[in-house]
Amino acid sequence: MSFTTQSTTATTPATGTTAATAAQNSMPINQNQFLQMLMAELKNQNPMNPNSSDPMQFVTELAQFTSVEQQTYTAESTQTIAAGQNTASAIALIGHTVDYTDPTTKATASGVVQSVELSSSGPTLTINGTPGISAGTVSQVS
Repeated sequence: MSFTTQSTTATTPATGTTAATAAQNSMPINQNQFLQMLMAELKNQNPMNPNSSDPMQFVTELAQFTSVEQQTYTAESTQTIAAGQNTASAIALIGHTVDYTDPTTKATASGVVQSVELSSSGPTLTINGTPGISAGTVSQVS
């Protein structure tokens, strides 16, 4: 089953993960395009006269596609687990004194983590009354 695609535009739903997006972008066609071509081939094939000289080619391509799909799901799961660990780590900082890079002055500062707010870009800390400090800027915990 070999395909020639012509100027095909497809949109994929946002996964929120860079690994999954990278896996999808590295594929020559996306999942929806593959399934559309597969359905078109199945609708138009004559089971008594297969088009391919290699009857196992279809099964091989389907297995490869399934493998890529599973790798994408694994990447998404890994990203979800990492986000959960980042949140748990940030919450564990509450009440501790930390050294961090101040977002306004870019200087190293120190203070007590008072609270954690969860945002789409990850957890942010409130340190000494200053909210919105990225947990990634913490360099040391006392």
